[in-house]
Amino acid sequence: MDSAFWKNKKVLITGHTGFKGSWLSLWLQTKGVNTIGYSPSPPTKPSLFEIANVSDGMISITGDVRDLDHLKSIIAEHKPEIVIHMAAQSLVRYSYNNPAETYSTNIMGTMNVLEAARCSDVVRVVVNITSDKCYENREWLWGYRENEAMGGHDPYSSSKGCAELITSAYRRSYFSDDNLPGHGVAVATARAGNVVGGGDWAADRLIPDIMNAIMEKNPVIIRYPNAIRPWQHVLEPLCGYIDLAEELWHYGNEFAGAWNFGPNDEDARSVSWVADRLTNLWGDGASWKTDSIQQPHEATYLKLDCSKAKSLLGWSPKLDLTTNLQWIVEWYRAYLQKKDMRRVTEAEIVQYEKLF
Repeated sequence: MDSAFWKNKKVLITGHTGFKGSWLSLWLQTKGVNTIGYSPSPPTKPSLFEIANVSDGMISITGDVRDLDHLKSIIAEHKPEIVIHMAAQSLVRYSYNNPAETYSTNIMGTMNVLEAARCSDVVRVVVNITSDKCYENREWLWGYRENEAMGGHDPYSSSKGCAELITSAYRRSYFSDDNLPGHGVAVATARAGNVVGGGDWAADRLIPDIMNAIMEKNPVIIRYPNAIRPWQHVLEPLCGYIDLAEELWHYGNEFAGAWNFGPNDEDARSVSWVADRLTNLWGDGASWKTDSIQQPHEATYLKLDCSKAKSLLGWSPKLDLTTNLQWIVEWYRAYLQKKDMRRVTEAEIVQYEKLF
C-alpha cells in the first residue's frame, strides 16, 4: 500500500459492516482515507463492526445495494473516487434456503453499483469483490486461473459467477478502452479464497463455528472434514484489493479484468487439519467431531492460481497458515479478555504491514 496515494482519497465501501468490510474500513482509516460505508446493519451479533467501533472514523450509511436510487444519491452526495464493492449474501448454506435474497443481492446489487458508477462523474475506479466459488468447480488438483469458465453448483456460487459476467459486460459495454476518455472508469473483479481472521461471527463458517464452540467450551462440530480450501488471513486479499485499486487508478484498463488472490499452495488444507490446529492452539480441552447429519452439497476441492497477481501486481501472501491460525486465537483471546478490540485489530494490521 502506498500510504501517500491513499491519504485523503474518497473511498466508498459497500458492505462495510461485514467481516471483510470492517477490516478494510479500519485499515483505510489508519491511512487517512476519507472512508464512506454503505451497508445494512451488521449481519451478525456480535460483529467486528460494533465491537471495534469501526464507524468512529468514517461516514457510515445504512443502505441496500438493491436500492439503485439511494445508491446513486449517496455517490452524488459524497463523491467517492474509488468504489470497493463488498456487499453480498456470502454464505453457501444460507443461499440454499434463501436463493431469491442471494440472487437479488449478489446479481442486482452488483449491477446497481456498476450502474451508479456509470452515471457518476467522479468515480474513477471500481473493484468488485466476488469469490473463488464463481468458477465452475471440476474438483481439479490445480488452481483455477482467471480465464476459466464461470459456474457454481449452489445459489451463492452461481450468483458470484453471474456477478462476474455482469461486470465483464459492463466493462465491455461502458468502460472499454475505446470509451475510456468518455467515462474515465477502470473496473476489475477480485476473487479470493476462504478468508479467515479475528472478528468473524458468520453462521456456518468454519472459523466462527470453531471459535464459538471453543469459547463456549462445547465440542466443535465439523460438517466437511475432508474438504480442502485455500485458507488465507483476511488482510492478504485486502492488500491485493488495495494494490489493484492503486494500479487501476494509475494505469486504467491495463489492470482491468479479473484477479485471483489466494494463499500459497501449501496453505490449501483440509477442514480437519485446520480444526486440529485451532483446537490444539487453544488448548483447555478443546476438541472436534464430525457431524453425522447429511449436509447439502459443497465443493470438496478448490484452489486458485494467483500467478497473474504475483507477476503483474507484485502481490504475494505474507502469512503462512500456521501463523494465521495463531493470530486468530490471539484475537479471540483478547476478545474474551474484554480488551479494546479496535486497538487490537489495528495492532494486527500494523503487525501485518511489518511483513513487507
